[in-house]
Amino acid sequence: MRLSARLLPLVGVMFALAMAAVLLLTYGTQAARDPDLVVTNELCIVAPATPYDSSSGQAMRAPKPIPADARCPVCGMYPARTPRWAAQTVFRDGASHFFDSPIDLFVFLQRMDRYNKRYVQEDLAVSYVTDFETGQWIEAQRAFFVQGSTAMGPMRDADLPAFSTRKSADVFSRGRGGKVLAFKQVTPELIQSMNRNTHHRH
Repeated sequence: MRLSARLLPLVGVMFALAMAAVLLLTYGTQAARDPDLVVTNELCIVAPATPYDSSSGQAMRAPKPIPADARCPVCGMYPARTPRWAAQTVFRDGASHFFDSPIDLFVFLQRMDRYNKRYVQEDLAVSYVTDFETGQWIEAQRAFFVQGSTAMGPMRDADLPAFSTRKSADVFSRGRGGKVLAFKQVTPELIQSMNRNTHHRH
């Protein structure tokens, strides 16, 4: 019996659905027999570092302008859209990762192997955060952060606005609440308590 040309696509679709059902049933049976097999529906695609452009005229380890299409490797957002909160890390080869907020920078620094397999801690050259008041880049290790203020970060939740001086951070905290912290006072425990990306498993 010959099928009409109009029925052939329908038969193809039905065959594909049947094959998918067989594969899912087989996989489900295997998962039931193997208690060590972990099945998740999570898929994390991590943004690569932006390579250094030697024709840019910028020093290799200087802070770079954020490309419009750069994505935060921790949360996937576009840091260029929230410049007051942005941060970046520059590697020794001049490549950069851009972050939508200081929290995501700290998350990355604490677990770099989760977000980038190409680099190790020794490859890090310098990290920068944006001065919340002036919009200028400042070295993260020299910055002061305000934890617990009323300022909501790019994801509309608590974050760590950064300042180049203790005085400007103090003025901000008096007006918006919160506690001023130096870089070394931003502990892994604090970041864990504030991190909204804990469900990601890279």
